[in-house]
Order: sequence, then structure tokens, then C-alpha cells
Amino acid sequence: MKKIITLTLNPALDKSISIPELVPEKKLRCTDTKVEPGGGGVNVSRAIHKLGGSSEAVYLSGGYTGKQFESLIAAEHIVSVALPMHGDTRENFVVVDASSNLQYRFGMQGPDLYEPEWEQALTYMKDQSNVAYIVASGSLPPGVPVDIFGRMAVIAKQKNAKLIVDTSGEALQHAVKEGVFLIKPNLGELSNLYGKEKLVNEEIVTAARSIIAAGGCEVMVVSMGAEGAMLVTIDKQFLVKPPNVTVHSTVGAGDSMVGAMVLALSQNRDLHDVLRYGVAAGTAATMNSGTELCKKEDTERLFEELKQQ
Repeated sequence: MKKIITLTLNPALDKSISIPELVPEKKLRCTDTKVEPGGGGVNVSRAIHKLGGSSEAVYLSGGYTGKQFESLIAAEHIVSVALPMHGDTRENFVVVDASSNLQYRFGMQGPDLYEPEWEQALTYMKDQSNVAYIVASGSLPPGVPVDIFGRMAVIAKQKNAKLIVDTSGEALQHAVKEGVFLIKPNLGELSNLYGKEKLVNEEIVTAARSIIAAGGCEVMVVSMGAEGAMLVTIDKQFLVKPPNVTVHSTVGAGDSMVGAMVLALSQNRDLHDVLRYGVAAGTAATMNSGTELCKKEDTERLFEELKQQ
């Protein structure tokens, strides 16, 4: 199987709980407590592992929370490399209100990184060989330059590796400016890249292809919420709508989708099936609580359903 490396500059301990009802000024009894390793690239590697594939998760880690994070990663038998940092690995918090089934998500800011700390991620990638896919995913912690994924794109090209970027804002803009293999913007992010406040349906493909034609990426997968996802290349386009399921949590659905797509790409599946498998995994993740991500059996079943569309 082709070697896949994921990079997470801002990992987090994902903690989730359930409460009977969210009420202010009252002690709330918590149940269903879960603590899992998270952050864009880490979740992508976890999803790949759950789907029967393998990858190497590279991430920054520090403090007591970092030690717990590393222990949780090891417990899931994921090949990983923890690059040291002086600050503590951040934490995220998800609260499910059982009375309304509403989910409240609290994302903490990561620690400020010194230049040698974020530079070691670039150095590590430069030292790798025989890498087919690099997945750079998630937010940037304070202190990291917004063009870091653009710098990673240069390294990927030097290694003849395909870089997949799943981020937002200026970090995404710099990645597109340098040129990568695949990006996964939502409609708002695509609008920003295209220079319009809002895109109507017929403009989505036009906007995507303008970025592809300019060398921003080779493949774009546009997340469209309940409408599903659209994969666009310079001469192909596919739309896949998600099957109807009971949603318990949306945490990690996007990461599950990316993990499934890069795994499918590494297996040389055609692009329509790559999108189907990604949508199946993203949908499967929403069927689980907390940050559990997708399950293989759910993903495979939903994938077969989507092939009948």
C-alpha cells in the first residue's frame, strides 16, 4: 500500500460528555465521558486505521496533556511520531444536551509555537522517502506562519508526493497559491478563494475549475452540507448526496471523509468511488457519539448504498 503521512500542527485531547439538560447556575451531572486524541490530521489517521488502512500520524505534543494524547494514540495502534513542543497539548470539549439532543462544541486555542518547533515538522517531511500522500489538516496554532502549508506543498513536489490540504482562511489561500493535489473547502471557503461573497449552484463548478486551471489544485472536493459533496477536476464532476441516517454527532465527520478519500486514492479507486467512499465515511461518523469517527462496517454498507444512486 502507498505510504500516507498526516500532519497535525494543532492536535487536541477531545473530551465529550452528556448532560440531562444545559441549565445555568446549576451543578450538572455528566455521563458518557470520553477522552480521545483529535485534531485534523490525527483524526484522518484514526479514520484510515478504522477503515483497515495504515498511515503515519505526525503531530506536535507537549505537557501532561501531550503525554495522555500520546498514550491514547498508542492504544489505538496508530503509527505516530510526536514532535516535542514547550506548551501543553490543547483540549477541546463537546457537551451533548440530552433534553434537546443539541451539541455544544468548545475549541480551545493551541499554545504559541516557537519557530524551531513548527520548523521541525517541515524538516521531518523533508527527511521522509517513498511517500505517496501527505495530508495536512486542521487549524494553525499561534506562532505558525500562515504560509506553512504552502511551504509543505513545495516539499511534497520535491518528493513527488501528493499533498491533500484540509484547512481554511489564509492557510488555505497560501496552499492554493503554491499548488497542491487536493483541497476540501466548504462553500464559504470556496467563495473566498473565488473572490465572491456567495456562490449559487451553477457557479460552484465554475469557481472550482477556475482555481484548478490556475494551478491551485488538481482535484477539489466541495463540502455542501446536507446536499452532500461535489468532486471537481478540470474535466470531470461528480455529486454524491449523503444517505439518511440518525445523526448523533458531527465531530470528526469531515476528517473521516478525508481519511476515507485518501485511503481510496491509495487503492487506485476511480474518482467517483473516492467521493462515494468519503461521503460514506463522513456519514458513518455522524452515526456515533462524541468523537468516535467512522466505523468500517457502517462505511462499507453506506458505500454500497451510494453506488446504487
